Amino acid sequence: MSAGGRTRRAAGGALLLVPPVTAAVVGPLVTDADIPSDGMPYALGGGHPLGTDALGRDVLTLVLRGGASSLGVACAAVALAVAVGAALGLAAAASRSRWLDDLLMRPVELLLPLPSLLVISVVGVGWRGHPVAVALAVAALNVPAVARLLRAAALDAASGPVAEAMRLQGESSARILFGHVGRAVLPVAAADAGTRVGGAVFTVAAANFLGLGLDPTSPDWGVMIAASREALFVQPWAVLVPTLMLVMFTVGVNLLADGLLPHSGRTGRKAMGRKATAWNQ
Repeated sequence: MSAGGRTRRAAGGALLLVPPVTAAVVGPLVTDADIPSDGMPYALGGGHPLGTDALGRDVLTLVLRGGASSLGVACAAVALAVAVGAALGLAAAASRSRWLDDLLMRPVELLLPLPSLLVISVVGVGWRGHPVAVALAVAALNVPAVARLLRAAALDAASGPVAEAMRLQGESSARILFGHVGRAVLPVAAADAGTRVGGAVFTVAAANFLGLGLDPTSPDWGVMIAASREALFVQPWAVLVPTLMLVMFTVGVNLLADGLLPHSGRTGRKAMGRKATAWNQ
């Protein structure tokens, strides 16, 4: 993709991110935590710009307060998954030892076949209403894929001539790992993280939608969609606005990641395809 195309894509992604990110960051600062139920259920107008929900609460206030949990939990989960997965994948790629590679990678791969909603269902039963528990569950589900992808992407760099020259010069393993190998896989990691943020947002929203995450009365975009879906044709704003916020955020993150990093778009995806053959080595 040309530089102009990347710039336009990044600008479009940034514009899409403005409403949901602003609502998530600024919303809790300008609204009260205690949202009064002083309106009629699913009412339009009457001092409520976007109407009210099933409990008579102002939808605009719920939207402004709901982004912090929806986006915060997902972004925290992806950040944790990338941090743990990158550490495991890079260490396995640079280990130069088959047994250490197996020791690092095989245990986390036990999580790969587990369905995400099944894991979140178990977490929801044991720690219902705890966003930290949901974030940890989503992070654990993403760690194996991140670790395998970054291990595969780092194999060439860790065994290439630059890494060999650094070893001959007496460079430390940490410098080789983070200074050379880490920089070599950064574009692939960035492209993958941008994709995973969108998936994590929808996983968290789906958990809340199914009643496996936060309390059904919590101000959260996924909870709002679940609670008001039956009144879509009576009070559409209670469903459409949080849905639009989630879609704008996920699409915006992917466009921004593709546009800002020169190799995170098509080149990054090609790199992922080339490295995929090394996943099972």
